[in-house]
Amino acid sequence: MFFLSKVLSAITQPMFWLALWWGVALLVLRRWHRLAVTMLWSGLGMLALLGFQAIPDALLRPLENRYPVPAAETIDRYVGMIVLGGAVGPPESYEAHGQVPLNEAAERMTVSVELMRKHSKLELVFSGGEGRLLTTGVTESALARAFYQEQGLDMNRVQLEAGSRNTRENAQRVSKLLGSRCKEPWLLVTSARHMPRAVAEFERAGCTVTPYPVDFRTGESTPWTEYSLASSLVRWQTAIHEWLGLMVYGLTR
Repeated sequence: MFFLSKVLSAITQPMFWLALWWGVALLVLRRWHRLAVTMLWSGLGMLALLGFQAIPDALLRPLENRYPVPAAETIDRYVGMIVLGGAVGPPESYEAHGQVPLNEAAERMTVSVELMRKHSKLELVFSGGEGRLLTTGVTESALARAFYQEQGLDMNRVQLEAGSRNTRENAQRVSKLLGSRCKEPWLLVTSARHMPRAVAEFERAGCTVTPYPVDFRTGESTPWTEYSLASSLVRWQTAIHEWLGLMVYGLTR
C-alpha cells in the first residue's frame, strides 16, 4: 500500500498528464501533423483552464464540509487528541538551521498546541514516521517532539508514534500503541480534506474518534475571478489525491 500511494502521488499531478499528452503529440508530429498540432493546442487550452481555482475547490469542498469542528464546550469530554503527521517540512531544513519547518498544513500542529494549553487534562498522540521512499533517518515524530518542546508543552502528556508512513499505518500503529485505550473518546486532528479517509481507517482499526478538522482550503464559494495557475495546480493535485485515495482505501479495506 505504501509504494502504491507513492505511485498515486505522481499520477495525481495534472502536469504529469499534460506532459504525457504533449509527449505523445510530439511523437506523432511527423506522421500525423494535423492531429499532433491539435493535441498541442488542446493541451495548452487545458493548462489555461486549470488555473481557475473554483474547479478544484468544488472537488475539495464536499470533503472539507463532511465533518464540523466540535464545539469548544465539548472538548473536555475527550481523553485526548490524535494528531496525524503531514504538517512538518523537510528534515534537512531543521538539521541545517535548528528550526522546525511547518508547511501549508501547519494548523495540525498549531491547533493541537492551542487545545493542549486550553485543556490541561488532554493527552496528545502524534503519529508520523517517514513517508519518503528514500528515508533520511529523521521522522516526523522527531520534528514534532522538537516543535512541541519549543512551544513549552508538558511532554509527559505527549506520546509519539514514529513508524507510520501513510494514513492506514497511522491508524494501525496508534491502535496498537494505545491498546484498549483507543476505544476511549479521542479527537482526531488532521486536514479537513483528509478527514474522511482518516476517520474510516481509525474506525476500522477499532478506535473511537471524533473528527476535529483543521487546515481548511475552501470557503462557502470561490469566485471565478480567482485565477492562479501555480496555486490551482496544487489544489487540483490535492483534490485528486484525496478522492483517489478514498477510492483505493475503500477497495482495499
